[in-house]
Amino acid sequence: MAATGSRPKRLTPAVLARWPLPKPGEDADKEDRGHVLIVAGSVEMPGAALLAAVAALRAGAGKLTIAAPAGIAYGLAFSVPEARVVGLPQARSGALLARGGDSLAALAAHVRALVVGPGMQHERSIVGLVRAQMPLFSHATVVLDALAMSVVRDGALDQPVVMTPHAGEMAYLSGQSKEAVCEDPVAAARDAASRWNACVALKGGSTVIASPDGALWQFDDGAAGLATSGSGDTLAGLIGGLAARGLQPLPACAWGVAAHASAGAALSRRHGPLGYLARELAAELPASLHALGRSASHRG
Repeated sequence: MAATGSRPKRLTPAVLARWPLPKPGEDADKEDRGHVLIVAGSVEMPGAALLAAVAALRAGAGKLTIAAPAGIAYGLAFSVPEARVVGLPQARSGALLARGGDSLAALAAHVRALVVGPGMQHERSIVGLVRAQMPLFSHATVVLDALAMSVVRDGALDQPVVMTPHAGEMAYLSGQSKEAVCEDPVAAARDAASRWNACVALKGGSTVIASPDGALWQFDDGAAGLATSGSGDTLAGLIGGLAARGLQPLPACAWGVAAHASAGAALSRRHGPLGYLARELAAELPASLHALGRSASHRG
């Protein structure tokens, strides 16, 4: 059910109740909860891949594969023992080589959700990889984060995509100033969703979610401490994990934004409003999703 028009509706548990979380049956196995592929990380930011990957599992995804530059793949394999880890070939500069797409193509048929971009560097090589590989994942929900979002500068997308820019990234992608984006984030998110044919979560003190069909939602209950390094990587992985479980792009985005904020609120109560770490968010996600699910069911 869409909220259309120029003014967004509040994202509340009653709204989430319209999109219930998929519940695996008693006999379900990990295949039933979906396979998520995380393409992320760089030599300077290997932790972004870890944050996104762990969040995807904490969201309830059944299987996880991480594809990362070869220089960091070995370390990630030990850091996330639950994952299969694929090393992508790199140039001396650290940029990914075009032939790295061969590894992703071999995985495509088994993946229900693809997350690309957290912590990645070398924009040109990333955009080339994304543009070449996305048709192979036309059956999956694709979550684009960080530099991977730059693919939209080449034109609109033609498959289910979620994008998670903050105001600075939105300014870069849209050609607006950051001040203009911050002055009217609703218009910025709405116009981007329409122009790029994507579900857009414009992150900020209030997060605006817009989809191509004109649906507009606003979430105002974010914790101040979520504005910290790695928090966006966690959100991208969380949305990917929810999509792997079977949620469509807009519901996966909405549940992800709400659960991410709930996890931050739990850490705020324990540690204070600032100073908790993005790496601590993932451990809060199962309880946050469970609590949101119970609250949503009571309002459904």
